[in-house]
Amino acid sequence: MTQQMSDAPLDCPLCTGSAAGRFAEVGARRYLRCPTCLLTFLHPADRLSPVEERARYETHENDPADRRYRAFLDRLAVPLAERLTEGMHGLDFGSGPGPTLSVMMEERGFFMSLYDPFFAPDRAVLERHYDFVTCTETAEHFFHPGEDFHRLSTLLRSPGWLGIMTQRMDDDGGFPDWWYARDPTHVAFYRTETLEWIAQAYGWILETPSETVAIFHRTAES
Repeated sequence: MTQQMSDAPLDCPLCTGSAAGRFAEVGARRYLRCPTCLLTFLHPADRLSPVEERARYETHENDPADRRYRAFLDRLAVPLAERLTEGMHGLDFGSGPGPTLSVMMEERGFFMSLYDPFFAPDRAVLERHYDFVTCTETAEHFFHPGEDFHRLSTLLRSPGWLGIMTQRMDDDGGFPDWWYARDPTHVAFYRTETLEWIAQAYGWILETPSETVAIFHRTAES
């Protein structure tokens, strides 16, 4: 039975606006939309438990030897590498159970560190600064994207680059049947306007090389 959504607005977990209200109900999961930054997010009460969340991630078969997976990650790796200088140091934030993008960037002449709250939980790497940070298929898992993007900002040097890969939600019409939303670990969905809000909030320059990739540039002045 579908759980009825309360009409009481919630604070947006990205911009902290307090008017986020009803957007959609898909089965037992309730989704809200912030009218300020246009983030769509899962109601906090409908999230998986940490045990359930980790079990889902452990089913992912990410393998550096998988050509198709490498081609998928190239959507970010190629345009990001074009903007970097060989020898730069990066952090793969949300590296998952089978780190692959970090291997691909190292093959291109960059130094990489890893962080993942489940599979590489060394918080010491979060105390350093990096020339670039990658975040592939991770931002949609952020329970508190405002806090997470602030953390990503603190990790970046000036100048620095932040590469995000996530499916953008620029078409509301098919949301109930959208495969990306049907993954119970996906709790935050970003429109182009949401990414523009993030860029403006941090004084970054936003580029969108493809429909799944966003590259933020922190200049020396920002």
